[in-house]
Amino acid sequence: MENMKDVLNEVNSSLKTISKDYPDLMTAFSGFMGQVEKPGALDKKTKELIAISLSIVQHCKWCIAFHVKGALDAGATKDEIMESCFVAALMGGGPALMYTQLAVKSLEDLS
Repeated sequence: MENMKDVLNEVNSSLKTISKDYPDLMTAFSGFMGQVEKPGALDKKTKELIAISLSIVQHCKWCIAFHVKGALDAGATKDEIMESCFVAALMGGGPALMYTQLAVKSLEDLS
């Protein structure tokens, strides 16, 4: 399995390239993302934990790495991250459980 730091670097590099080619669209998306991620009724950590669950159910390895890093940066513990993975498995079944291994690998590589 690849190093999740490399996956995170890959997505960040890709987004930088896309931003150069399509600055207006990426600025709009980034603005939307910033508004959604800022603390409101839910704090940043809670939103990142939800994003991990959704990333697992959607089978997006880049999103998993991105949001595990975001959750760690927001103060989430390994147990909180793993619990969000099991919520994903509950809602997404066996395939979601298989994608949980990417969150575990992200914890190992990004902690």
